Amino acid sequence: MGATAGAVWGRGEQQDFRSRVRGTLLGAALGDALGAPIDGLSLEEIRAAYGAEGLLDLAPAHGRRGAVTHLTQLALFSVDGLIRAQVRRDTGAWHPPSDVHRAYRRWAATQTDWGPDERRKDDGWLAREEWLYARRDPSRANLLGLADEIMGTLDAPKNPGEPGPEAAARSAPFGLLVGWEPQLVMQLAVECAAQTHGHPAAYLTAGAYAVIVHALARGENLDAAVQQTLALLVTRPGHQPVTDALQHALGAVRQGMPSPGRVEELAGDGTAEGLLAVAVYCVLVGEDVRHGLCLAVNHGGPSAVAGTLTGGLLGALHGETALPPAWLAELEGRPSVLVLADDFAMEMTQGPALHGPAGSSPGWLARYPRA
Repeated sequence: MGATAGAVWGRGEQQDFRSRVRGTLLGAALGDALGAPIDGLSLEEIRAAYGAEGLLDLAPAHGRRGAVTHLTQLALFSVDGLIRAQVRRDTGAWHPPSDVHRAYRRWAATQTDWGPDERRKDDGWLAREEWLYARRDPSRANLLGLADEIMGTLDAPKNPGEPGPEAAARSAPFGLLVGWEPQLVMQLAVECAAQTHGHPAAYLTAGAYAVIVHALARGENLDAAVQQTLALLVTRPGHQPVTDALQHALGAVRQGMPSPGRVEELAGDGTAEGLLAVAVYCVLVGEDVRHGLCLAVNHGGPSAVAGTLTGGLLGALHGETALPPAWLAELEGRPSVLVLADDFAMEMTQGPALHGPAGSSPGWLARYPRA
């Protein structure tokens, strides 16, 4: 697995890319935080608690407003794994799925440890962030898939019957590899999803989501991004449920005013492809970021996943400045997310200056060890 030859980045291009990286990671985290308080509630229960229009603002979950779930935690470790894959490439070791799996295993350790363990010197800075050690309703598939050192692969996936959407919800970072060809982005996201979610609909949804983010981060509109994704999906065995869900989302745009009922119909029984359809639909019909996110979470299904997927698309499409500042001000872990986003952008645009033939930065290699 490889990437296209790196281009020389102009300053304006670097700034636009950094804004989209920040937007993607922050947007996904905001959607997660917005949906967390109502995750799994019925629409009737949501309205009883928050009024006839449902939840329209951040609300307390896990003891505070703006709290994120394991979905955001894992997405951040996706980023960490991708940065370390690039750093390790200098050593001749180039297998990003393995680096991402090691990152996911570091997340799994946060779910069993009380806090950062200073004895693990190769864990890097992210695994030393105490706020990430909070246990936030991790899905059974994630815990089982990452419970041992054996990495799930497409030939031998973990949890082969698991169709849930959690792997897709951590897959936006793969789409931010804008120097890669789309088919390589899909392949990487699919392989990393199979580490916990082995049903073809689940891992192909993760791949489709990453490719949509990839097109948005490169400046495409959402409709064009979905069309490109459909063209790639058709070559993949087992693609039909994901293809049908995306086409359903596009068709729903023309079927009257947006409503929670429409969102619930797209979500179906809460499998991965249904939640991807919700995200695409809500971005297409949302009047702005806030409206799109509120539409995505107000339904009787996995609201945190729907918000995460929708927020990632909105952030990739519009960049960080389009996100609601009042929500960002309360977002749990925002300083860490920003640092990680900027580190990712710097690695992808200026990696040779951080570790390369001309020399390396000891500070960078301490943050993202090659081990």
